[in-house]
Amino acid sequence: MFGYYLDLALRSLKRNKVLTALMVLAIALGIGASMTTLTVLHVLSGDPLPGRSSKLYYPQIDPRDLSGQMSGKEPPEQLTLIDGLNLLHAKRADRQALMTGGSVPIQPDDTAIDPFYVRARYTTADFFPMFGVKFLYGRGWDATDDHAKAHDVVITRSLDQRLFGGADSVGRTLRMADTVFRIIGVIGDWHPEPHFYDLNTGSYGGAEQVFVPLQTALDLHLKHEGSSDCWGNGTGGVGRIYPAAQCVWLQFWVQLDTPARATAYKRFLVNYSEQQKAQGRFMKAPNVRLRNVMQWLAYQMVVPDDVRLQAGLAFGFLLVCLVNTVGLMLAKFMRRAGELGVRRALGASRRSLFLQLLVESGLIGLVGGIGGLLLALMGLWLIRHRPSDYAALARLDPAMLLITFALALGASLLAGLLPAWRACQVAPALQLKSN
Repeated sequence: MFGYYLDLALRSLKRNKVLTALMVLAIALGIGASMTTLTVLHVLSGDPLPGRSSKLYYPQIDPRDLSGQMSGKEPPEQLTLIDGLNLLHAKRADRQALMTGGSVPIQPDDTAIDPFYVRARYTTADFFPMFGVKFLYGRGWDATDDHAKAHDVVITRSLDQRLFGGADSVGRTLRMADTVFRIIGVIGDWHPEPHFYDLNTGSYGGAEQVFVPLQTALDLHLKHEGSSDCWGNGTGGVGRIYPAAQCVWLQFWVQLDTPARATAYKRFLVNYSEQQKAQGRFMKAPNVRLRNVMQWLAYQMVVPDDVRLQAGLAFGFLLVCLVNTVGLMLAKFMRRAGELGVRRALGASRRSLFLQLLVESGLIGLVGGIGGLLLALMGLWLIRHRPSDYAALARLDPAMLLITFALALGASLLAGLLPAWRACQVAPALQLKSN
């Protein structure tokens, strides 16, 4: 029966080519605009570490004094070096990593390659297993290397390609900031977006190319990049490179495998704050937060407001297109009242006519979905050429491809409900007499 309805729908669409083209165009424009913006919103608000993000938490404590240059009830978004090291060495989480961003000059051995700067991450050993970093060659360093301030470095595939032509560079040396490091690992395809572990260096497209042990970087005074907030007399810093003890400028992430562990860790943060207050370091009552990755991203509102606005406007445009499609379908179906009346007189039920017209609506939606997909791909191509940090992420994945056709089919069926119902209410006797 479906094949019969499909055959009738194809004949009907060919019979009224102008109306058919207008309906397909309306659906395609609405789907193309909405899927373009929805895809961007989907990419920007996605989970950067699926399967892991629910166990990764970002602790916040409040070490500020009462002078209050930093107002607000929320604790600072980063940690001081003292608190970061205290929490790191306490080892109360399943894994923990203290880190900050930086940049380092690369001085290639190959004289044909000019020195250049790359973004760097100074962190501790658990960074790699905690975030599930995938290695192409070698491995990360361990806690012993952290304590020994080892001159080890992990680089990315892109830097390995640039310096060594993509060969296994583990064991080779890399000169950075006039210091020789030993390459112990090459990271493969690992680019979590958003750049959740340090949003101070950009929410998107902020991938580093070099990873250095934190204590080694501090010892060598490698250049720090990122924001810092200070209070009281918090100015200056070690060698005028790093912020002072009264400044927050490091990120700290922990892995807590169960909700009970998360509850216990939050209690530990409260106890730590009370202990620091008793020692005179903290002035305020304990003010702590412990958010997992998705909660942290939501709190930070990493998705730009203009992207949400554009998505809302696009779906409003889709609604306008559907209203126009309803009018066109109504006109098309009512023009076939005579044909439908004959079919009713020959014994066809209203239900079968209704289903026949819905199949025709669905076919329009399917063709419109193909047109909408092409428009969405063109829209995403245009976005990728915009000068924004998330432009390169604007790509259609398989899930959004399925949603495109599901949305087109659902929208066209919805638009066809009223016209199909009105057409089925036509009295066959009246139509036969008028014809």
